[in-house]
Amino acid sequence: MPGNLELGRQKISWVQRHMPVLAGVEARFARSRPLKGRRLSGVLHVEAKTAALALALRAGGAEVALAAGNPLSTDDDAVAALVDAGIPTWARKGESVDDYRAGLAAMIDHDPEILIDDGADLVALQHTSRPDRGPVLGSTEETTTGVTRLRALEASGALRFPAIVVNDASMKHLFDNRFGCGQSFLDGLFSATNLLVAGRTCVVAGYGWVGRGIASRLRGVGAEVVVTEVDPVRAVEARLDGFRVRPMAEAAREADVIVTTTGTRGVVREEHLRVVKDGCLLANMGHFDVEISKPALERLATHRAVVRPNVEEYRFADGRRVYLLGDGRLINLAAGQGHPAEIMDLSFSLQALAAEYLALHGRELPPKVLPVPPELDRAVAEASLASLGIGLDRVTEEQAAYARSWREGT
Repeated sequence: MPGNLELGRQKISWVQRHMPVLAGVEARFARSRPLKGRRLSGVLHVEAKTAALALALRAGGAEVALAAGNPLSTDDDAVAALVDAGIPTWARKGESVDDYRAGLAAMIDHDPEILIDDGADLVALQHTSRPDRGPVLGSTEETTTGVTRLRALEASGALRFPAIVVNDASMKHLFDNRFGCGQSFLDGLFSATNLLVAGRTCVVAGYGWVGRGIASRLRGVGAEVVVTEVDPVRAVEARLDGFRVRPMAEAAREADVIVTTTGTRGVVREEHLRVVKDGCLLANMGHFDVEISKPALERLATHRAVVRPNVEEYRFADGRRVYLLGDGRLINLAAGQGHPAEIMDLSFSLQALAAEYLALHGRELPPKVLPVPPELDRAVAEASLASLGIGLDRVTEEQAAYARSWREGT
């Protein structure tokens, strides 16, 4: 179904009011036009906040095209508003895999000089089936999963252009991954189920920044939280943060909710599903729908049915039922509204500044996975503080001299 144009405009206008840092970037872009004539393709979760980014990039002079980064995360109203604003957009909520691939192909056909990616699907296509398209100044990457794929491409010697890992910038992962995922996961869980979380046992698979944020917010609404990990340092951290730490084979037996946050496949497997308790809710917050084994669910189920939007029941031979939320895709976008606007203000401001950096310096950069330049990270932090009306102390000359004396050993 096509989206509602007026509603899409309202949604975009609402988030723009709550994205002051990006608004400042857009105002500067409109004056200096640093992206003038640059073709930019983005494969992202196409919703109102993403639309705000696309409009800011266009204000900078870019020829922007967008495609969906996930079949269930698109807001059709935002798409209608983008198309009406003259930004070609290949995205539809619930689109087929074929439609998704067609959108990726359309982004390559746009002959982009700059790629903005979410999961590295666009970069992968550029390198494999479409290496003839270009020239590409570089790409930016929004997700932990995408960064992992980029590093593998670099390690193989195949990466052909610079890739800036926005995901690893302090003003992204400390806030987007932690606070954004923490709140938006609950939004998706509550919207999908309308069930009480307080008093329930919730298992968080993975204690990276996403897992940290979700575990904290679950505890905040009264859940008993158990963490599973493969990294001993993170496991110790989770324990000292006050969470129980168990292997998934043990945790699944008592879980009322399991949420995966690892960015890898097969986190909840058949051996876990064979022991999971009746009524367990299964949700995913990793980029791809491979963390909860859907093939294993299908093998074990004697009956399956959609029992409410974004909730599918799998009934096993012994009568136990488990509920897969959002088809195993990102539940905060499949059933919720994604991260809060104030969080995406930081992430998308970094994306816009990274795109500008590639436009200005891409031809000078090596074909490697590169960090966000620290001056961009700092600029977003300072702009965010200014928008919040927060000032900072400054190092006094006495303090600076004291630090110099320690460095110099005097």
